[in-house]
Amino acid sequence: MHGSKIQHRFCGREFSTEEVSLIQEVVDTCAGISQNELANTVCELLEWVRPNGKLKTRECLDLLAQLEDQEILKLPDKRQVGNSTPRRYKAEVQADAPYSALTGSVEEFTPLDVERVQTQEQRDLFKDLLGRYHYLGYAMPFGARIQYLVYVTRPRREVVGCLQFSSPAWRMKSRDQWIGWDDNRRAEGLQQVVNNSRFLVLASIRNLASAMLSAVLRHLKTDWESQYGISPLLLETLVDRNRFHGGCYRSANWIELGETTGRGRMDRANRHRSDRVKTVLVYPLVKNAARRLREGR
Repeated sequence: MHGSKIQHRFCGREFSTEEVSLIQEVVDTCAGISQNELANTVCELLEWVRPNGKLKTRECLDLLAQLEDQEILKLPDKRQVGNSTPRRYKAEVQADAPYSALTGSVEEFTPLDVERVQTQEQRDLFKDLLGRYHYLGYAMPFGARIQYLVYVTRPRREVVGCLQFSSPAWRMKSRDQWIGWDDNRRAEGLQQVVNNSRFLVLASIRNLASAMLSAVLRHLKTDWESQYGISPLLLETLVDRNRFHGGCYRSANWIELGETTGRGRMDRANRHRSDRVKTVLVYPLVKNAARRLREGR
């Protein structure tokens, strides 16, 4: 099916051989997500948007259906999708906005209570906290995702952090070189890599970030496999070097691989921007994760 990589014209746009191949890759690697989420992912990667900046999701769904009719790809079965709330949200922090005033050492507050975000109330809280306190705001990730809220239970129950895990970067030089896989293996095994795409600490408690990370990782592998039917082998994250050192990752034995190029995922102008350079860190969830990804074990 995937040996036929041809140019394709649809809705007035010419899709190159490379773009059709990328669409095939998205469909193959984003197991467990809906057709709507696939269409949003494709639109974002190919920068297929309307003049107002909104994604051409409807047109992309028709394109995906046409490619399936031509046996270029195979779509997942249709299923009910969630609401269509805005994907991006950034709010100004008000003087009276809720924010934890807890201080001290994390040992005074452990064990931490980890809640997976599943109800509407949890989703609203997660979105509000990231929108107010994360420097990037809240952005609903494309593709697969699992989100967590972390609480302390004394002196009272209070949320102290948020973590989000989502689909990995399609290509990342330092990661791909560390694994040592070729494009074919990467396309087959990429879904076993998970990206820690948001990390928010809400209290000035010593060593809280490391404790949160450790507590959440005790749940992630099982939750991801339950949700998507895929057993993740490797975690990755990108740390903004202009803002953070990434000490909580390093103290938790994450491995620094290098830096990104400072380009966007579909940057056609080959523009390097120093303010977009990120430090790449990974964390193997199993022994010999790189070899298992490389060899397809």
